[in-house]
Amino acid sequence: MSGSVLEAGDRETLDREYDNSAKVPNASVVIARFTRESEATRRALPCVLDVRYGAHERETLDIFPAGGPGLAPVQIFIHGGYWRALGKSDVSYVARAFHPAGVAVVVIDYALIPSVDMDELVRQCRAAAAWTYRHARSFGGDPARIYVSGHSAGGHLAAMLLATDWASFDGLPTDALKGGCGISGLYDLEPIRRCFLNDDLKLDPEQTRRNSPVHLAPSAAGPVLLAVGEREGREYHRQTDALATAWGRRGLPCEILDLAGHDHFSIAMQLDDPASDLTRAIMRRMTVR
Repeated sequence: MSGSVLEAGDRETLDREYDNSAKVPNASVVIARFTRESEATRRALPCVLDVRYGAHERETLDIFPAGGPGLAPVQIFIHGGYWRALGKSDVSYVARAFHPAGVAVVVIDYALIPSVDMDELVRQCRAAAAWTYRHARSFGGDPARIYVSGHSAGGHLAAMLLATDWASFDGLPTDALKGGCGISGLYDLEPIRRCFLNDDLKLDPEQTRRNSPVHLAPSAAGPVLLAVGEREGREYHRQTDALATAWGRRGLPCEILDLAGHDHFSIAMQLDDPASDLTRAIMRRMTVR
């Protein structure tokens, strides 16, 4: 774990590195904007809300159909919140990034810790992706062109989906997901286990390892983009570099996009704009015709 504060075993430093709200002075303002712009997006764009994909009350998703002729590529988006906060209704705004290009957007929800553990949370996200694959045509989506992206904890979950053995999980093709993007993601959960977050998450060493994408093999060699803000702490940059290195060794090159001037929260608002650097980078890696 070269370059990690884990080398010093310093919980105080880890706590500081992963406390994003403390590091970004206007964090609460930006998060409030997430919610406000999401409400506006649901009013402005055609959408089907609270579609159930599982039995738990949080196993629901929102669909923003592309609305054009033919089958559209699909972008699944997974919200952050350190696996214990926020929800799909806070990130509807991301549909603005993709809708103008004729992309259908599926924003998924999942049960939060501590109501479930990490294993179940990941299972739910996989179930949401499997539901999307099987039902894509019902909302004009192309099951052969499904991609996944997510921010922060959602970046971790997007990577977990890309590393899923889909044939074993739900009898789907190995390449059920054609690629994805982790935005300020968490791909090595060991430092999470050792910082303040684990007071709620209750990760043990075995659960930590099996839910860390750096230790998993991606299921298919689709394009993977790893975006991180220039102003994020060194642990977030290390997390990004670690996954790119680990998956590169397994035959899946990952491209890192370091966005100048952005912090942990402002980078997510890039998906409010179809012309932003992040949106355009994601779109370049999608098959859109």
